[in-house]
Formats: sequence, C-alpha cells, structure tokens
Amino acid sequence: MPTMKLSRRDAAPEGRMPLMDHLRELRNRLIKAILGLVAGALVGWIFFPPIWDFLKQPYTRIPPEHCLNNKCDLVVHGIFDGFFIHLKVALIVGAILSSPIWLYQIWAFVAPGLYRRERRWTYVFLAAAVPLFVLGGALAYLTMDKGLKIFIGLAPGDTTVLVGVQDYLGYAQAMLFIFGLTFELPLFVVMLNLVGILTHERIRKSRRLLIFGVFVFAAVATPSQDPFTMLALALPTIVLFEIAELLAFFHDRRKDRAPDPYEGLSDDEASPLDLERIDAELEKGDRAL
Repeated sequence: MPTMKLSRRDAAPEGRMPLMDHLRELRNRLIKAILGLVAGALVGWIFFPPIWDFLKQPYTRIPPEHCLNNKCDLVVHGIFDGFFIHLKVALIVGAILSSPIWLYQIWAFVAPGLYRRERRWTYVFLAAAVPLFVLGGALAYLTMDKGLKIFIGLAPGDTTVLVGVQDYLGYAQAMLFIFGLTFELPLFVVMLNLVGILTHERIRKSRRLLIFGVFVFAAVATPSQDPFTMLALALPTIVLFEIAELLAFFHDRRKDRAPDPYEGLSDDEASPLDLERIDAELEKGDRAL
C-alpha cells in the first residue's frame, strides 16, 4: 500500500514533538526569516540613495549653530565606512520589509502547540503585528530629531559637533526596532488571552506593575534615554496595553456567556476535544490511503 509522507502538523495534530524536532523546526523558521531579510536587504541596497536621504532627515533638523559652517552633515571617518553604511542601511530596510515574514515565523513556531481551533488566530496576529511594527517605527522616526536636539544642544556654544555616520545609523537602528518591537508586546498579551493562557483578571491585577514596568523599560531601552523619547515610547505603549486589556475583557466575558461544551457529558462520553483529535487521526489515515 503506498504511503505518503505526513507533515509535522499531520503527524502530531496536538503539537507534541520530541526535542530534536523542535530544534529542526526552529532551524527551518530561522532560515526562512533570514532569507526574507536578505531579499529585503537587496531592495535596500539597490534603492540606497533615496532611502539614505529619507533616513538622515532627522539629523538635518537639529539646530545648525552646532554644525560646521551652519550645515549639519554626517562625517565618514574610515575608508571602509562607505561599504558598511550601505550594508547597515540595507539591513534596516530588509528587516522592515521582511517583517511580515519573520513575524509570521515567530508565531508559526508557537502555533503548532495550539489546537486546531486556536490556530486561526494566526491571521489575526499577522493582520495586527505588521501595522503595529510599522507604527512603532514611524513614531521613532518622528521623534529621533527631538532626542538629537536635546543632547547636541548641551554642547558648549563655542564647539562644533561632528557626528559619524556609523554612530547616527546605530542610533536610528536602535530607535526604529525598539519602538517597533515594543509596540508588539500588547499584541502578544491579546493573543495569549485569545488562546486561554492569560485571563483578563490577571491582566487587571497586574496593571499598576505593568505601567511601572513600561516606564522603566522605556527609560532603559531608548538609546538616548532622554525624557522626551522615554515618554514618546512609554505613553503610546500604555495606551496599547489598555486597549489589549479591554479586548481581553470583552473576550473573557463572551467566553463566560458561551455554553460549557463539557456540561452534561458523562464520564465515558467523548468530549469535543477528543472528537477533534479523532477527526485529525481519521484525516491522517485517509491521506495515507
């Protein structure tokens, strides 16, 4: 009888795998994420001139009195800096363009451990994760010049500030990704609630600690660590967490109102969860035939 090679999900419909299978799955997810990053980086390398003009705009908005000849230009210090500038800009663009791919790979690595009815939240996760990441990056871009003005403005009036391109790109990269990834945290709270891991009651009891933790994280994680940048990261994140708590409240209330699928079942009667596993096994057998 001919047999067909079953996928990991078919072979383990409940997501149970040996450790080595988990490691192989992690390796495959990392390879796909890296390939997406490389593809996006190629786009960033090809279209470097307009991207670079856009990326350096926050620096050009700082007060010109601290710049050489009242013109704020970035400084290249080394012979090979030109190559590394292209490479770093390409990687920044690649990470942003490939965010749907690597964000999906993160969720897809976790989702097989969920039951079939819970995996449908993958589409909800992707639909919200990419806009939140882009929104965080956009907010970072709009606030970068504020942090630069604060610290460059502290330089004595008789001095000239020369900022290296590598230093500026490191600052811009940290701002974009810290803001983007921080905006993803409330989404993970919502997803954990949807799959039944985190309840609204637990979120509500931890609200004060959560708000305090957000401010501490914003103060430590932002590269400039100035008050304006800290508030620019902390306040929108707290708003997103409040929205996440509200969504968790409505989800838990709707779940409490729904009828209990196990109510009225005798001890020897198959539960809906068992029926789901039986259906998966039957489907697997049909494929083997």
